[in-house]
Amino acid sequence: MNRQYYSGIGLLLLVAGFLIFTALNNLLFGGLRLDLTENNLYTLSDGSKEIVRSIDEPINLYFFFSEKSSENLTQLRTYATRVKELLEEYALVSDGKINLSIVDPEPFSDAEDQAAEFGLQGVPITTAGDELYFGLAATNALDDVEIISFFQPDKEEFLEYEISKLIQSLVVAEKPIVGIMSSLEVQGEVNMQTFQMTPSWMVIEQLEQVYDVQKLATDIETIPGEIDILMLIHPKGLSESLLFSIDQFVMGGGKLLAFIDPLAETDRPQQANPMMPAAPTVQSSTLNRLTEAWGITMRDNIILGDSQTALAVSGPSGTPVRHVAILGMESDNFSEDDVVTSSLESINFATAGILDVAEDASTNIEALVSSTSYAMPLHSFQFQFLSNPEDLLQAFSPTGERYVVAARLTGSASTAFPDGLEDVEGEQLMSSDSISVILVADTDVLSDRMWVQVQNFFGQRIASPWANNGDLIINSLDNLSGGASLISIRSRGRFTRPFDVVQDLRREAEARYLENANDLQARLAETEQQLTELQSAQGEGNLLVLTPEQEEALVQFQQEKLKIRKQLRDVRHQLDSDIEVLGSTLKFINIALIPILMTLVLLGLNVLRLRRDQEMKA
Repeated sequence: MNRQYYSGIGLLLLVAGFLIFTALNNLLFGGLRLDLTENNLYTLSDGSKEIVRSIDEPINLYFFFSEKSSENLTQLRTYATRVKELLEEYALVSDGKINLSIVDPEPFSDAEDQAAEFGLQGVPITTAGDELYFGLAATNALDDVEIISFFQPDKEEFLEYEISKLIQSLVVAEKPIVGIMSSLEVQGEVNMQTFQMTPSWMVIEQLEQVYDVQKLATDIETIPGEIDILMLIHPKGLSESLLFSIDQFVMGGGKLLAFIDPLAETDRPQQANPMMPAAPTVQSSTLNRLTEAWGITMRDNIILGDSQTALAVSGPSGTPVRHVAILGMESDNFSEDDVVTSSLESINFATAGILDVAEDASTNIEALVSSTSYAMPLHSFQFQFLSNPEDLLQAFSPTGERYVVAARLTGSASTAFPDGLEDVEGEQLMSSDSISVILVADTDVLSDRMWVQVQNFFGQRIASPWANNGDLIINSLDNLSGGASLISIRSRGRFTRPFDVVQDLRREAEARYLENANDLQARLAETEQQLTELQSAQGEGNLLVLTPEQEEALVQFQQEKLKIRKQLRDVRHQLDSDIEVLGSTLKFINIALIPILMTLVLLGLNVLRLRRDQEMKA
């Protein structure tokens, strides 16, 4: 009776608190928006606000979500509400420059046809062929169209980034210009033996489909002014004047994506005569002349070895052997907080380098790709005439340290040429408040053999990727091309999060439960063994003869077994009770207490405002 009474009072309090808070909030503070979420999920970051403020002509956003088809998908509907409210925040901040339309594409309706025309992805959810739409289409004054085909709940942390990226692509209509400078023939070359053109690396072909790609010679003196992003691949032997120009390009706001290498396997010279191998050439490249001033350097002649991510290669006898310097990095090796690497599953590296971050670096340096703790540095001379990769394992001793293979540099940085450069005219930039650099200590990661199978199909090259190497480059350039505002947007928290305290209680109780259960299983096994021994001690007529001591032992075990089972029931009951009490407390705090407190705060503010108005009238 008491429980029913208190439940009724609690329900009345919940309803009254909610209605009072809602009414006062709408009446007194209809235009006030207060984000009380832990990670400010409903507050746009400064980068997103800058992108919205840069809109010149109106942008139309069409948010498609199938209401009827999602009736039984509670979690997806909750996420859809989160997306809709965030889009409404964009429209509110835009001051009329973003026109948001909420569209329900019902089956066989014009709205469904519109969603299909935009190219949104419909997910079949019934055997009758009904589809669920959950995407975004956007247009600008020039009728350019950008879409997010389907909002994936597992990518919730980067929801704001994806929306801001879509808006940014409509604000900036022209393709970014990417200048590629490489000492390797990544864009194709003429084979002097066959006089035929060798194709470009597949990653370069992909870039040419998205960006305006310009080839830059390694002997130029300055970086052309129209270049938006400079992509350096194996930059060895660059002149001092060119390094100075790259430094000033970065100081002036230019974006840099650089691939350096302590031992580029793709830089091996072709052997004209296998019986007379050519002398080894310099296969390393570095930008330490520049990056040291920014707080990061690559170790000279040092190659990363990692026994845990080592891939299998063909050994001398043709049998597979693990190569500790040819690495298959997976999601555990990637930064989960950076949009460049968060969605990647695997990237393959070969004889990659190690990047060291200075302790006193003023530049913000974040690791994008790191080794496991089963890694160690190896000297490059071990690879010059390596014939059996198993030889590397003989003296392999992991240091327990995780080494950086790729990093992002942002924020403030100083020039690597504080004293300037002779014969250079014009004003020199001594520092920058917002450099944007991504540094990767491997060039083989770009080569086809590390990530893609290319086949010729009736004169067309068909790529079948088996790793995410190409995605790493595309993601990096997409991010850098978005400008400082887009680069500044990081991952956000998730709207739906588990109750950590409840889970901790459950794990603790289950640990106790499992401990007792294991003890019971051990005792049962011991008893079965005793029973087996007793059965072997049969008397005349196959009757089981038990001594008084054995009978007493069996009785004691039965009693102990019942006692332990009762303890197991008590542990489970206590677990359920703790979770129920905690759940009720959390519900009261979130549903009743917070609205009551907010109502009291609003009443107090309203009283103060009325009192102030009366004083002003008096």
